[in-house]
Amino acid sequence: MRDPYSTLGIARTASEADIKSAYRKLAKELHPDRNKDNPNASEKFSDATRAYDLLSDKAKRAQFDRGEIDAEGNPANPFAGMGARGSYGRGNYGAGPGAGGPGGPNGGDFGGFNPDDVDLGDLFEGLFGGRARQQPPPNARRGFGRQAPPPPPRRGADIQYRLAVPFVEAAAGRDQRITLADGKAISLKLPAGVEDGTMMRLKDKGHPGTGGPGDGIVMVEVGAHPFFSREGDNIRMDLPITLDEAVRGAKVKCPTVDGPVMLTIRPGTSGGTVLRLAGKGWTKKTGGKTADGKPERGDQLVTLEIQLPADLAALEERLDGWVDTARPREKFGL
Repeated sequence: MRDPYSTLGIARTASEADIKSAYRKLAKELHPDRNKDNPNASEKFSDATRAYDLLSDKAKRAQFDRGEIDAEGNPANPFAGMGARGSYGRGNYGAGPGAGGPGGPNGGDFGGFNPDDVDLGDLFEGLFGGRARQQPPPNARRGFGRQAPPPPPRRGADIQYRLAVPFVEAAAGRDQRITLADGKAISLKLPAGVEDGTMMRLKDKGHPGTGGPGDGIVMVEVGAHPFFSREGDNIRMDLPITLDEAVRGAKVKCPTVDGPVMLTIRPGTSGGTVLRLAGKGWTKKTGGKTADGKPERGDQLVTLEIQLPADLAALEERLDGWVDTARPREKFGL
């Protein structure tokens, strides 16, 4: 994978919120279910997920920024930075012209040092009279050190899932069922404050690998609703009432994501009045609990709309000769 910052299209100074926002945008664009005619989408989606995994982990991000690990999270080259003026080129090993210091024939700098050009066998033979000259082991090469160790076992690839959740179930935080690639169905607990585009990780539910299985990556898609809408932790809706109910007052049924409840309309209620149903909104991101142990939720805000009768003849007859002397637009200077 290339540089994770480039993969997500963000700067190295990006905040945690910037990283999360960039990943969500790419996840929606590249999700395999939305790109069935684009074979490269799945690979790009996986790259974006790996980049997000690294950069969203503060410790790993710091290690990557310091050059201690690569974009895959593996240890970086231990000889990185030991070039022409690396740590081998800063010693002062003598003061005279015959020494390895600045005045000597070799100077004080191992410029261009290439460890592959050094035969340790010859070096030890000169120091110990040939006693160290031995047949190199089968897995050693001529030069500095042994062959690079085999790469560590790699985990299996992640599997992407898309989970469509109805509005009312997402609002109340109800558990969902999802069928995995192996055909098993599991119960999935939605996070508090879940929203459209939320990404969930199912540990070890991906493809198998020599280093262990990958993970399942679930993207939540919250469905729209015909009369409910979300506003932060609250849910809004418009509720029509009759003129008679507004004038005389009444008790009317009002829908909520938990089922209908009785709503009290006071006599003389005006259109546009907003009534609050406590605890009937969306699960809060704070993940708090109520006194009875249920998830803490926002409220439902109900805006009353006075609906006039379709046939106004009877109403006009009753109002004949009556004039409303109120001045509702007086506050506007009208």
